[in-house]
Amino acid sequence: MAHDVVIKGGTVVDGTGAPARRADVAIDGDRVSVVGDVDTTGAGQVFDAEGRIVTPGFVDLHSHLDAQVGWDPIMSSSCYHGVTSVVMGNCGMTFAPVHAGEESVLARAMETVEDIPASCILEGLPWNWETYGQYLDAVDAMPMGVNAGGYVGDVALRLYVAGDAACEPDFVATPDQLKQMAALVEEAITAGALGYSISRSLFHRVPDGRNVPGTWSPPEEFFAVAEPLGRLGRGVLEMAPRYNEPDGGTSRVDEELAWMAELSRRTGRPFSFNLQQIKSLGDHYRRVLELSEEANRSGSRLHPQITPRSVGVLFSLAANTLVDNLPSFQPIRELDPAGRLAALRDPEVRARLIAEAADQPVDPYRSMYLMAEEPARYDFGPEDSLAAMAEARGVSPIEVWIDAVVETGGAAIVNWPVMNEDHEAVRELLTSPVTVLGLADAGAHATQIMDASQPTYLLEHWVRQEGALTLEEGVKALTSETAGFIGFTDRGVLREGAFADVNVIDFEAVSLPLPEIVHDFPGGAPRFVQRAHGIDHTFVNGVHFMDHGEPTGNLPGRLLRGN
Repeated sequence: MAHDVVIKGGTVVDGTGAPARRADVAIDGDRVSVVGDVDTTGAGQVFDAEGRIVTPGFVDLHSHLDAQVGWDPIMSSSCYHGVTSVVMGNCGMTFAPVHAGEESVLARAMETVEDIPASCILEGLPWNWETYGQYLDAVDAMPMGVNAGGYVGDVALRLYVAGDAACEPDFVATPDQLKQMAALVEEAITAGALGYSISRSLFHRVPDGRNVPGTWSPPEEFFAVAEPLGRLGRGVLEMAPRYNEPDGGTSRVDEELAWMAELSRRTGRPFSFNLQQIKSLGDHYRRVLELSEEANRSGSRLHPQITPRSVGVLFSLAANTLVDNLPSFQPIRELDPAGRLAALRDPEVRARLIAEAADQPVDPYRSMYLMAEEPARYDFGPEDSLAAMAEARGVSPIEVWIDAVVETGGAAIVNWPVMNEDHEAVRELLTSPVTVLGLADAGAHATQIMDASQPTYLLEHWVRQEGALTLEEGVKALTSETAGFIGFTDRGVLREGAFADVNVIDFEAVSLPLPEIVHDFPGGAPRFVQRAHGIDHTFVNGVHFMDHGEPTGNLPGRLLRGN
């Protein structure tokens, strides 16, 4: 039989955790037709995978591509890292349901929570919907390189039903409002939403500084709104939890986990929620893992969602810099990156900036790390900090930064980890039996954070360098475990009959270049992107989508609706 595509001579890591094995892969239409020995005679396309691993496409549970899907069909940076399916609508933040004329309310809320410019959101989306099901229909009509599905968000639901009053900390939904929200959730799930998402994080605020709707709501409200998931037996739950009180340090982990566990038990649905190590909360993450395991033994399905590296705010000459507050930099801020670089090369400008920063305290720079060489590193020690580098040279941290920026032609990045600062804590989270990978945040935090590259980092650092996971375990974490959480049985695995979402990877070459700023959002707005080395080919629904980090021009992605 002549096949459409044959991937020849690779080592198949099928996503199930089974031992890697040498095998060919044949694709016909949008499905894998053979995993084994394949005759290439008459094949439409043949790809040589000798010395490469062949894996299922990666499934990213946590993106905020809800707006970017409207103007960026390849959905970068996810596409550079072997991701073939993304889930949108996380953390309660969605663009539906929405009343006509109130689009800017959701756009501005998304901007303050996820750092996606509201102007880009309003310009880049057609806004030709009201319900979440209609939003899915609009996405279905858009060209896409990767597959995408989404959750309906609690923030949008509450704003739709109760308006601005839902942002008040003492707001309590009426029984009628709860019925309306539950009906909207049922509409969304019936139309194909993958689940229902919630935000209770104290970091998430609307433009005037109040917390997003739902932050202070009594748990009983979420039981009422999520009721359709249990009755229909469909959809999952996702949340950004409120682990602490407003004072920042008082834990409420036990209280939060208790109602989350009960909601999962009562609905019978899987429940994933954000979890990182945070210095101010001590070892709260260990308590979350402990309570999740305990709850799951009594019928809950809790899966803390984790990321395999530190979450850091990035500083770049092309975006936010370390000298934005210095007087001599104010006229330079108005220049483009080339102009900024030329200014820093001027000895007089350099001297003024160093002098103006001379009285700055050094301690903040003990938590900031220079990224000036490839491959990009994220496993920092105290000796890697800007402060330590400055002390070793007998200069100021700002002088170290200016010199690095000039020496790298503006490419140097400073990383300020704010979560998962403890490398060994990340190891604990990654190897826990209850956690699931997520928190890549693709599409969000445009000029602040770049974590969409986590699949590449997991393979490079935790599998190849550290050996904390076997290759089979690492691939499983990126594929069948994430796909299985959503309920997909025919994605995230490489077997006959499964959808042909496939990666061909040069495992020994997998690494990350530095993040960089590009200006490709609507209106030329800036954002960070990060590419990858070693991802040779990516196929989506049987079609060659990415070739050595470059899009082929094919856009085979589909809307993924829930069962």
